[in-house]
Amino acid sequence: MIFETITIVIYTIALLLIFIYALAQLNLLFNYLAAKKEKNVSDLYDLSNPDETPHVTIQLPVYNEMYVMERLLDNIAQIDYPKDKLEIQVLDDSTDETLETTRMHVENLQKTGLDIKHVTRTDRSGFKAGALKAGLVTAKGEFIAIFDADFLPKKNWLKRTIPYFKNPKIGVVQTRWGHLNRDYSLLTKIQAFALDAHFTLEQVGRNSKGHFINFNGTAGVWRKDCIIDAGNWEGDTLTEDLDLSYRAQLKNWKFKYLEDVETPAELPVVISAARSQQFRWNKGGAENFRKMLWRILKNKHMPVKTKVHGLLHLLNSTMFLNILIVAVLSIPMLYIKNAHVHLKVYFYVMSFFVVSTIIFFVCYWIMYKNIYGGGIKNFINYIGMFFVFFSIAMGFSLHNSVAVLEGHLGKKSEFIRTPKFNINSIKDSWKQNKYLNKNLSANVIFEGLLMLYFGFGMYSAFIVGNEGDFGLFPFHLMLFLGFGYVFFKSITAKMQ
Repeated sequence: MIFETITIVIYTIALLLIFIYALAQLNLLFNYLAAKKEKNVSDLYDLSNPDETPHVTIQLPVYNEMYVMERLLDNIAQIDYPKDKLEIQVLDDSTDETLETTRMHVENLQKTGLDIKHVTRTDRSGFKAGALKAGLVTAKGEFIAIFDADFLPKKNWLKRTIPYFKNPKIGVVQTRWGHLNRDYSLLTKIQAFALDAHFTLEQVGRNSKGHFINFNGTAGVWRKDCIIDAGNWEGDTLTEDLDLSYRAQLKNWKFKYLEDVETPAELPVVISAARSQQFRWNKGGAENFRKMLWRILKNKHMPVKTKVHGLLHLLNSTMFLNILIVAVLSIPMLYIKNAHVHLKVYFYVMSFFVVSTIIFFVCYWIMYKNIYGGGIKNFINYIGMFFVFFSIAMGFSLHNSVAVLEGHLGKKSEFIRTPKFNINSIKDSWKQNKYLNKNLSANVIFEGLLMLYFGFGMYSAFIVGNEGDFGLFPFHLMLFLGFGYVFFKSITAKMQ
């Protein structure tokens, strides 16, 4: 019974952690719905008054962005803001031919009267964080707007964000990400689905009640004094944006999240790019949990509820590890359940945790309805999307769990930028992109084995007990499809 006992204990703990996280999401849903009813009463700068119009620096941290660099610069050049109050820094760490083409493009824009500078470094120390920190030394602006290379802010973007800084306590204004290529493929639809939940339910739900949120690395504005006061950019984690966000809020700076200001961007269209991005985000989240845990717990001025939400926020990525544990142990649990009749009461009690899935289903439906509208047709479409999203998210759980474990254990790795493609329609091809990672991760083999493992789990439903046991069959089907999708998509992408 030793194996059975250990299996049951680990399985139960993982389920409990997932349930606690689901309850936190439910609380954020209530916060979100309450916030939607509130009116904005913020004191705003009057940008029609030159005396109230602050100086702004736009920072564009870029690295080998051949396919989107021209589009980025042309778009930023169209930003509607007084030229004498606007500076643009192209923080270019590139090591390929784009270094020269970008320099030439910047020089052409300078001839139009735009205050734009091409800032380069001799080394990439600190990666993106290092580039932002280096640019800050000479930045003229009181406020620093940051855009990654694939983001295309609208002309009035600064006029919709800068006014909120009239409140001297506000250190950051963050906007919602949009998706230029949401409908390009199943992969982009799933990524958009997940990001939409973060940029509606989570950001609004936390921000509306004064809980900590994060600057998302792009499509936001920092008060320069806030960056300096919080200790400036640091490159010791893979998510420098999350790191500085928490350090700033621990210093009592306030963040303002604007759900109604959308900043369109490109989603990764190739699974290797999505894997790279997921790895960095999830490992960075775990690294920041290690870095911020005691600072949060020891803070005497932070409300308990804000501490709980903050820690669960930093543990977001660790949920993938709990999901993987529950998934792998679910097949031994199926056999244990049918071999030990006296444990059936326990399994009936544990089935209560299907409530976690129901909570996620409801939370994501509210988000989906706000974007696409309600009605029977959209609800049916949502059911299909939720099933596919949950399946593929679980299919990424091994890959993301490796990232999480590396983060918690303190293993360092290089900051790898997500390659951009400038792809918006199905007619556009990504196959010749020179920045794609050509190596196949060893994790892919294990993902293929897990696909077979959960295929065995479905088979087990027919043979355990006297009449079979199909309670976990839908779960194993989703895992089989999810790992199968990730495995075959990864293999076939390398053959293109």
